[in-house]
Amino acid sequence: MEIVSKASELQVFLGKVTEGRSLGFVPTMGALHEGHISLVKKALRENDSVICSIFVNPAQFNDPEDLDRYPKRLEEDIDKLSKAGCKLLFTPTVDEIYPEGYKAKKYDFGPLDKVMEGEKRPGHFDGVASVVSRLFSIVKPQKAYFGEKDFQQLAIIKSLVLQDGLDIEIIGCPIHREPDGLAMSSRNLLLNKEARMAAPRIYKRLIEIRNMAPANSISSIKEWAIDVFEQDPELELEYIQIANPQNLLPSSCWSESSTHIICIACFAGSIRLIDNLLLEIKKEEV
Repeated sequence: MEIVSKASELQVFLGKVTEGRSLGFVPTMGALHEGHISLVKKALRENDSVICSIFVNPAQFNDPEDLDRYPKRLEEDIDKLSKAGCKLLFTPTVDEIYPEGYKAKKYDFGPLDKVMEGEKRPGHFDGVASVVSRLFSIVKPQKAYFGEKDFQQLAIIKSLVLQDGLDIEIIGCPIHREPDGLAMSSRNLLLNKEARMAAPRIYKRLIEIRNMAPANSISSIKEWAIDVFEQDPELELEYIQIANPQNLLPSSCWSESSTHIICIACFAGSIRLIDNLLLEIKKEEV
């Protein structure tokens, strides 16, 4: 597998490899798990060439301690990517992504960055937009692959592509889960034994909410979820939201849309985890 750290070198390499061929792109922050690898494999099936990037983006961390403890396992990541069939890896430094004098473009994401993660992590999506915009300008892919666990981030990136007029297809890929239901995440590596045992209850409660809808109102379901988490000593709920998946605005009743997204953020011990589940509501059920 070819590993490149300089944007100039990467562009020369891509010019030789991708001329007249489709290019798929899988941007990551490393500490790769099977969810990431599934994105790479899908990209390999759908494109002539595939590039993966590993870059822990400081601009999207509003908590310096969170950035410091983010897991970094480059050698293991390289091994996993190589076994998956990836032939090209981009591992830029911070100075390479944000060179001296670089000014990030400001985007208007409407309500997309004002709720949930945007509300709880000020500046987070500005950082996401900065790095994704920069990576897209360097790599220039035809398709880019992102996991649906970061559902709000996926919506932001789709909006960014539209605003920039980029000819890039953004492909969301289903959440990969552990056998016990826990959504795969690089942060899972940071969970202690007790937190790891408790974390699958996040998905369990998402399933329970799905089973409660639409027979119960959205407000009563959210009250139920808040109460259940308050009684759980290992999991601290930060937010639960049931929203329109198109604009991420809170849903007030099931009849507003045929689909709703349930989003949860909570702490398992000291580690913050997010998860979501899409709800499809049939007209005859409302």
